[in-house]
Amino acid sequence: MPRKASTQWEFGELFPDKDLRRVLTVSELNTSIRRILEERIGTVWVGGEVTNLRVQASGHAYFSLKDESSQLNCVLFRGTPVAGRQLLDNGMKLLIEAELTVYEPRGQYQLIVQTMELQGVGRLQVAFEKLKRELAAAGYFDPGRKRIIPAFPQKIGLVTSPTGAAIRDVLHAIRRRHPGLEIVLSPCRVQGDGAGEEIAEAIATLNLWSASRHLPGSGALDLILITRGGGSLEDLWAFNERVVADAILKSYLPVVSAVGHEIDFTISDLVADLRAATPTAGAELITEKAVASRTVIRDAVATIHRRSRQHLLGLMGQLRELSHRLGRGSPLRLVRDRMQAVDDVRSRVLRRINLRLRELEVSAQAAVVRHRRTHPLQRLLRHQKAVDAAIKRGTRAFNSRLRSLNTATVAALDRLRLLSPANTLARGYSITTEERGSIVRQADQLKAGDRVSTQVAKGIFVSQVIQTDRS
Repeated sequence: MPRKASTQWEFGELFPDKDLRRVLTVSELNTSIRRILEERIGTVWVGGEVTNLRVQASGHAYFSLKDESSQLNCVLFRGTPVAGRQLLDNGMKLLIEAELTVYEPRGQYQLIVQTMELQGVGRLQVAFEKLKRELAAAGYFDPGRKRIIPAFPQKIGLVTSPTGAAIRDVLHAIRRRHPGLEIVLSPCRVQGDGAGEEIAEAIATLNLWSASRHLPGSGALDLILITRGGGSLEDLWAFNERVVADAILKSYLPVVSAVGHEIDFTISDLVADLRAATPTAGAELITEKAVASRTVIRDAVATIHRRSRQHLLGLMGQLRELSHRLGRGSPLRLVRDRMQAVDDVRSRVLRRINLRLRELEVSAQAAVVRHRRTHPLQRLLRHQKAVDAAIKRGTRAFNSRLRSLNTATVAALDRLRLLSPANTLARGYSITTEERGSIVRQADQLKAGDRVSTQVAKGIFVSQVIQTDRS
């Protein structure tokens, strides 16, 4: 160990002897920590929420368990036999039994999962899958044992809650599609503890009630509809219980299961003879044939009416044709045809006579016209008309030329008036001349004292130049 200082100026050995220090490698330190954790803590139970889940191609699953403030790395090796491995997902609540250790290559401690218990929905999902496998192995889902749903049921049994939305949906759909369908309700709870037993008892009760009315016309049931609205897996759990599956299997009446929404599947759906996605869909499947038959009947009635009318129209056409043939061969028809032929001959003869008379009349009128044209008086009259026409044409031409000259004269006077100095003076202008009579156009033509005359529109005045400005 370092030597102690004897005075204040002696500091002893600043560094101890290297042989007295223990230096660990990283691997040695990680190994030591792993041994301490495994020996002093070992196997522990830890609960938390799954996050950062990664499943490698090797089959090993890596994830973290977290709570409000921390998280732990976990690994589930492929060979570890745990239930619900395939259901593992981010956000799932999980309770694990694991060995606390250190992954030495990265120097991080982690949990090696030995046992895993799903919490909440995960637990129910595991139970669902387990019961599903058991029932499948026992033949509950065998298609060969499924019964045919009656196409035209007259009376059905309904297993559901009397206060839920499902019964309202079912009744509304049936009243709309098949109002004559009778419904026998066996009420029960569809959620909560003991609901599964109540559902099974309701199914059995309807079977017994229907069996007591097995005689024709006594009102036996044709099938049973079990239904409820949508909800979470916990809400629908009553329909995933073994007792309900047994009741459906033992029912001698066909069973339709309409539980939840389209995405919900329950054990009752798998065991039942027919599965419907929703309560409304269940009612529609039951009444499907009845609705289709009404459509067929309605179309058949319309087809009968159409074909009957077509047949009747065909018969009426045949009757008209026969009547027409009979009319053409009757004696009265022959006499009428002969009378009409005589009238046609008479009309043709009269038309020819009238035509010939008109031709003769036209020829006579043409001869009269030719005679009048060759008479001297007629020629004189024609010449007189020609002279009158020439005089009229000359008069019209003279008047037109006179109007043109008059228009040209007026236009020339207008132009002359526009160019006249008097017209310019009338617009406010004036003409100034020197004493010699020359028109003043520039100021430098004049000097102070010169007399000038200025002509305006009306009159002339004389003035004397006082000053000139040549700018």
